[in-house]
Amino acid sequence: MTVINLTPEEVDTALRTGQTLLIDVREPSEFEAERISGAINMPLSSFDPAALPRDSGKRLILSCAGGVRSISALNAARNAWLDLHENLGGGLRAWTAAGLPTES
Repeated sequence: MTVINLTPEEVDTALRTGQTLLIDVREPSEFEAERISGAINMPLSSFDPAALPRDSGKRLILSCAGGVRSISALNAARNAWLDLHENLGGGLRAWTAAGLPTES
């Protein structure tokens, strides 16, 4: 499987266009504590690729805390024959290290 690890800056730009949905696969307590504005929470522990919002016509990018769980979710999506391959490389840690804003 090919994974494209996007930089925080690339994801920020993609989100600003309004044509991207960021799917955060961290657990709800992590998501509530801190998240990227506009992200949708779909925890890996109950991740169902069929529930991904594909009808929006928006590009889907997955993220997590450090970039590992989101790759697991990408693998699950690919196993369900979904053509997803974009990941926030380094996850939320990389996002905050880049000085980009979060909300809680």
